[in-house]
Amino acid sequence: MQQNVTRNLSLDAAVEDAERRYVAANPNSQARFEEACRTMPGANTRSVLFYDPFPVTMTSGDGATLRDLDGHSYTDFLGEYTAGLYGHSNPIILDAVRKALDGGVVLGGPNQYESRLAELMCARFPSLDMVRFCNSGTEANLMAISLARAATGRSQIMVFEGGYHGGVFYYGHGGSPINAPFPTLVGTYNDPQGAADLIRENADDLAAIIVEPMLGSGGGIPGSPEFLQALRDGADAYGIVLIFDEVMTSRLAPGGLQEKLGIIPDLTAFGKYLGGGMTFGAFGGRADLMGRFDPRRADAFPHSGTYNNNVLTMAAGVAGLSEVFTAEAAASLNGAGDRLRERMNEAGRRTGAPALVTGAGSILGIHFQDKPVHRPDDTEATPAAARKLFHLEMNLRGFYLARRGFMSLCLPLTDRDYDRFSDAFGEFLETYGDLLRDGRQAP
Repeated sequence: MQQNVTRNLSLDAAVEDAERRYVAANPNSQARFEEACRTMPGANTRSVLFYDPFPVTMTSGDGATLRDLDGHSYTDFLGEYTAGLYGHSNPIILDAVRKALDGGVVLGGPNQYESRLAELMCARFPSLDMVRFCNSGTEANLMAISLARAATGRSQIMVFEGGYHGGVFYYGHGGSPINAPFPTLVGTYNDPQGAADLIRENADDLAAIIVEPMLGSGGGIPGSPEFLQALRDGADAYGIVLIFDEVMTSRLAPGGLQEKLGIIPDLTAFGKYLGGGMTFGAFGGRADLMGRFDPRRADAFPHSGTYNNNVLTMAAGVAGLSEVFTAEAAASLNGAGDRLRERMNEAGRRTGAPALVTGAGSILGIHFQDKPVHRPDDTEATPAAARKLFHLEMNLRGFYLARRGFMSLCLPLTDRDYDRFSDAFGEFLETYGDLLRDGRQAP
């Protein structure tokens, strides 16, 4: 798909040129977008999938390859925002789903898969004494927060600027107007002393502290051990429930970042890949907290959801966690991500272009800046035009990733795929390095 690139005199001109080539290459996706706008706001039912001028429409995928409505093929470096860890159409998971499908989809009772998936997760993640399933990471965080509030009798939750815990828990840029109406206290990510002070000053009202041990949508920013330990210490000191949102980060080590860091929360929220590519969410943790959902108790908390134990999800999750994403596979994939990140950062150093790749293991965040990234507001040093230019140029080269520079690797990616992507990244920096460096908007 890549066409001849004009050496532009400004960043804006470079973006305009890339957009022109992108539109010309994707007439069918554009037509589908314009038609869908009639019945769906912005032709969209999941905001993160939109980017201008319009997103390409996918028609199929296998392994690490995606295909769109205009017949283009892409190597998938987005990995469905970490949910696509297994790639597309993994044969082991497909076989498990087909077998489950043959037995009936909605059985209206406990099934043979759910307890096995619970056993696998409790054996794998250190914080889990017990676990319950739901349908998304958003729902998992909602249930974990609600459990903490009910168990402690307190109302307030502590969150962090730039945190994303689902569709109704977004705390970047002042938060979302449709956030769940919990009273919240917003702290600064990676500020141990500031967090400790906020906890101490508000301890009487704080039911829970919820944090991503690495910010995903906030820029691929790892939480420092000192920061996360300060949260653990503060929660212990004042009887507050510490919740780790590992919806994304549970893939970064066999037992999640909690295992890697040795900092164990009271509750953990899960989602994404753990359902084998199906709709999935889960929350779990200490037995005394999770036991409050035991329906044999006279004072049990209710927790319902028609599809909490969806047969297809449970079967796919068991197959994925027991046969595909083994501890060895986790180590291999995350090692590949660390090596790719270093190669990309080396390309920035070699070309002199402002480029910084953050993240951990198989999750990467690309920023076109020299300023180090420790907190979400640090990423604002990257011009929006630079992100758009990179996204469109990589799309035209046959690589699929998020507009914001977010990437999550999937298991079917090969060394050749990593080489191709690294080479394309270096070529982009060589071509546009001057424009990225000075960010000028006019000749």
